[in-house]
Amino acid sequence: MFIKRFVAVFSFLFLALTITAIAQDDAGYTMPPKDIADMLLAKSSPAVSTDDKGEWMLLLQSSSYPSVEELAMPELKIAGLRINPANFSRSRQNFYNDLWLKNIATGKELKITGLPNPLFAGNVRWSPNDKKIAFTQTTGSRVDLYIIDVATQKAMKVNKTALNTILENFSWYDNNTLIYLAALKSATSAPVKPLMPEGPTVQENYGKATPRPTYQDLIKSPYDEKLFEFYGTTQLVKNVNGVETKIGQPAIIGSINLSPDKKYMLVSKIKKPFSYTVPANGFPSVVLITDMNGKTIKQLADLPSSETAPSGYDNVQLVARSFDWKDDEPATITWCLPLDSGFIKKDIEYHDAVYALEAPFNTASKLLFKTKMRYFNSTWGDANLALVTEGLRSKQTFQLNRFNSITGDLEKLITRNTTDAYGNPGTPVTAPNKYGKNVLVILDNGNKVLFNNTSGSSPKGDLPFLTSYDVRKKIADTLWRCNEGWYEMVVKVIDPEKLTILTRRENEDVVPNYWLKNLKLRIADRQLTNFTNPYPQMEGVTKEKIKYKRADGVDLTGDLYLPKGYNKDRDGKLPVFIWAYPREFNSAADAAQVRGSEHRFTLVSWGSPVFYVTQGYAVLNNAEMPIVATSKDKKPNDDFIQQLTMNAEAAVNVLDNMGVGDKNRVAVGGHSYGAFMTANLLAHTKLFKAGIARSGAYNRSLTPFGFQNEDRTYWQAMDLYTEMSPFTNADKIKTPILLIHGDMDNNTGTYPIQSERMFNAIKGNGGTVKYLSLPYEAHGYQGRENILHMLNEQFQWLEKYVKNPDQKKEKEVKKAF
Repeated sequence: MFIKRFVAVFSFLFLALTITAIAQDDAGYTMPPKDIADMLLAKSSPAVSTDDKGEWMLLLQSSSYPSVEELAMPELKIAGLRINPANFSRSRQNFYNDLWLKNIATGKELKITGLPNPLFAGNVRWSPNDKKIAFTQTTGSRVDLYIIDVATQKAMKVNKTALNTILENFSWYDNNTLIYLAALKSATSAPVKPLMPEGPTVQENYGKATPRPTYQDLIKSPYDEKLFEFYGTTQLVKNVNGVETKIGQPAIIGSINLSPDKKYMLVSKIKKPFSYTVPANGFPSVVLITDMNGKTIKQLADLPSSETAPSGYDNVQLVARSFDWKDDEPATITWCLPLDSGFIKKDIEYHDAVYALEAPFNTASKLLFKTKMRYFNSTWGDANLALVTEGLRSKQTFQLNRFNSITGDLEKLITRNTTDAYGNPGTPVTAPNKYGKNVLVILDNGNKVLFNNTSGSSPKGDLPFLTSYDVRKKIADTLWRCNEGWYEMVVKVIDPEKLTILTRRENEDVVPNYWLKNLKLRIADRQLTNFTNPYPQMEGVTKEKIKYKRADGVDLTGDLYLPKGYNKDRDGKLPVFIWAYPREFNSAADAAQVRGSEHRFTLVSWGSPVFYVTQGYAVLNNAEMPIVATSKDKKPNDDFIQQLTMNAEAAVNVLDNMGVGDKNRVAVGGHSYGAFMTANLLAHTKLFKAGIARSGAYNRSLTPFGFQNEDRTYWQAMDLYTEMSPFTNADKIKTPILLIHGDMDNNTGTYPIQSERMFNAIKGNGGTVKYLSLPYEAHGYQGRENILHMLNEQFQWLEKYVKNPDQKKEKEVKKAF
């Protein structure tokens, strides 16, 4: 008896040690199958930017994924920012490594001379007259400013002083003048961290509620404060044809906005004390109007730290906000003030008021209008017409209004749920006015505006459209809509009168390319680019948007990819990989709407699950996972687990019923909130053979002041937070789960400790789990070696537990534990 027990215990310990050793012995980077690696590293089509007249096109080729070694370069994580300490810029930027011009009339492509080599271009901006293009060049030690002369196709560096782009970037003042923030000192003179601190770090609060989200990369010590002050302090500079002139005194300038007539600046300056609770954009600040020499004309506000803001998505601080210029007037500043003390539940008719103050800013402000919900923004047109938006995030409500500056009338045009994709009118079309500010395109003697909807959701899938909207009759007239069988959207309205537009056209087999159309003359469309398919591995793969219902009747959709040459009658049912991201809805009808198009060309980025269709899997991407409020007195998350389960069951069953997916070989995965979904599904269902959860948050007590669209706090809904947390149910997760997290995640709430603790919880309860911590990665992954390794880890996990599960071994492991 003793010998048998000894053998059983020894076998158990050997198995446990073997499993642990496997987890610890995995070392070094690996490669996924060749097709997957080639797809990831394929050269993408260049980005496109055109001038307002539609005469020139700038093509911008982006860099490939950087190496992990590049990500490992020194980086400061302070004040909610990630800073390159060597060159006064943000770290982890994406750059363009090639630029060239194309004449739209002739179709001729022209090389640009004088570009720096190697090129790390960013922040590309056309001059007001479209004859020049400015961009930043970021090197290891500084940021410089270059200008391209479009006529000669020559680039030239125009600055002497290095730029500081940490908090604000450059802007055009006129066709020969640029405004930017310059670095004051060499990065080598940054404060040195003392071995002996000045004392302990102290944070205090005396009886005032200051609920804030769990922001990342905050100031944590007096030394961090010194670093932020050093790297944030800049000198405002005006550059006229290469000649630099200082404007005002050095300061920590958070933002600069030139008045339409270019006589004044709206400037936000950050001041002490720096917060340890919120990022830099929530630090105390003063909002000023200055002249172009930096002299203060008027102080508009002295704003406290945003850490004092009340909780709740529609609650705001009792201070002025949304400072901006009225773009249709020379120099009129506007701002908003709450009328309800900042608390939306206060029972009053109007909650916000918007005011204006004209130059020279020495009179009393003027009330423009009041809104019955929270004021969002204004798109200015002329004295007779502006569009004003308001809404409530907690109610998923949005309203578009017409405003007349002369009469003061604010009239409702459109009210809809923010989740009502079919009812979305699109974005107002704008164009530069005489001041160079983008204002509404107004037609038909002031009666009509244009809306561009680049998604165009419909029961037939996304069909983008351009409409003319009569603001008096409140009637929309469709000027153009994408043909069925394609996905084509308006990129730019070049001539609103002649209806000359630039579009981007694609379908599932045709790479996105740019076209010139004239809707009035109806002449033949002209193709402007000829980009080719970067993924020969995907040729022959089929894509279909499938429609199905969950148990309570809510309609669902997903994008189904099937391997090249697959025939269900011959090949049988496939192993399945489902990828999803939950969304909250107050309306079941909105949740049931069709989103996306099966006719979009599949562009594969690092996080896509579509790679695995090349390895013999049926991939259901964008599987709808709506979480719907079941009554007016309930919120969506009140039934989160039940609805998540219904969504998953419906997805698994439809693939099985179609005869393409093996319901006994299904994996589920997701990123961020999709990872949270994945862990919950493995804890509460037996639908899946494996799960892949990337960069998720699993313990909601660590995000106590709300998450996603949940605005109740942990203390207001403790049972809900507990039930929704897969960490609480880690002992129920016996399905193999692969946890992946960037070890420098910068997203609010998804600290790496979420995955670390989840791994320990599942491991401690005898589950099958592997945790992959990717060095130097943030919430979105960038490092080439990390991504290739991740793709291989995911592939091996699917192969082991889904495509070729060793059921006997699986049973032995469970029995041993």
